[in-house]
Amino acid sequence: MASAKSVKSKQAKDQADDISRDSIEDQVTQFLASGGKIQQIPLGVSGQVATSGPRHITLGKRHTN
Repeated sequence: MASAKSVKSKQAKDQADDISRDSIEDQVTQFLASGGKIQQIPLGVSGQVATSGPRHITLGKRHTN
C-alpha cells in the first residue's frame, strides 16, 4: 500500500514539473516575441547593492561609565 502512494505522488510531481516547464517556455517565447531581451549576468555579480548597514543591536559587552 505504501509503494502505491509513492508512485502516485511521483506521477503527480512529474506532471506538475512538465506543466511548469511548458509554461516557462511559453512565457519566454512571448517575452522575446514582444521585443524583450534577455540579459545575461556575468558570474560573480550580485543583485545586492549593499550588504552592510547600520546595526540595530550591539554585540559584545556594554561599557557603562
